[in-house]
Amino acid sequence: MEEPKPVTTVAAAAREYRVGYDPQIQDLLTKDMKVFRIDETTVGISDFPLISAVVAARPVLASERSVFKPAAGADIHHDSATRSIHALGRDVMAGVRTPPPPAHQLSGEWPYAATSYLRTWLFSSDPLPVSLLSNRGVTRSDLLSRIVDRAVTVWPRSGGESKGTMLAEQIHDASDTQNRRQAIALYRRATATLSDGVAALVANALWLMGPERHEVPRTEHTAVLWETLRVLPPAWMLFRSGGDVYDGLHPDIRPQDNIALFPLLVHRDPDYWSDPLEFRPERWNGVEDPEKTPAFMPFGFDGARCWAKHLVVPLAERLLHVALDNQLTIHSPQQRTHIPLRSLLSVRFEAEVAAQASAP
Repeated sequence: MEEPKPVTTVAAAAREYRVGYDPQIQDLLTKDMKVFRIDETTVGISDFPLISAVVAARPVLASERSVFKPAAGADIHHDSATRSIHALGRDVMAGVRTPPPPAHQLSGEWPYAATSYLRTWLFSSDPLPVSLLSNRGVTRSDLLSRIVDRAVTVWPRSGGESKGTMLAEQIHDASDTQNRRQAIALYRRATATLSDGVAALVANALWLMGPERHEVPRTEHTAVLWETLRVLPPAWMLFRSGGDVYDGLHPDIRPQDNIALFPLLVHRDPDYWSDPLEFRPERWNGVEDPEKTPAFMPFGFDGARCWAKHLVVPLAERLLHVALDNQLTIHSPQQRTHIPLRSLLSVRFEAEVAAQASAP
């Protein structure tokens, strides 16, 4: 019997589907250091035991949380954050039960095409101007963002109007202007963080799967996504503000130093991973709970994990199915893509869906 053809590795894909990193990221990848100074006020760490000690030293601060950091001049209360998490979860589950948008919308520049596709799929039921809160053309402009925020803050909803998502409903149900402004901020952050993160993950997975991507059985897609989270984790760097609490953890860490923690580097540590530079989805076969794997932190750390981590892989799997079922083709000059220095680690490429394909 002929052996099944293995999924391509990063080493093999590099001959056809190469990755070019921003120089600062490439510099990090070439450092053979567990603790290193990035600048006068920041220390980088890629040592898993030391990262665990830093994380355990104190709870994460509100200012260190991307979604639940203070908004509209006030902290986000725990109850508001919890309601937003639950609302987003129900909205996503309701959205993925509906047919996906036409697959031709996935054609274009990735991951942006995938981000727009997800927002259409999950949040298109929200009325204007609420839907504009997560529009990329709006979010890229501070002026337009302020105008839309103001419009949503003062915009009354008519009694017979469709409610849209539960996240949008939180805006309309806010008891006063301050609460409504915070609800607007949470809507924008939650929808953007989820859509951007899932789009980046699927873009990275499609690239790492290489030219054999359409031959990979659907049953292996979950393992592909976990391995993508290891090799090219969108959340590749996490930040902690400095303080006396880190005294004694390492001689190179001063109280005034901020700390950058690097899952991207830890996930390539040969002390924890065999063939760490290879893309091997099969390494996750039989792993019941990947997040319990030592030196694997795709969604952050205990006590400060991504608030939407339970949604990311299932939603990414659905998007990956849509892309491959509709014969998405990657177009990239010389089969090379670029990863810029951004908060989310994501490849960039042009893609096209087959003209005759239709959404399942």
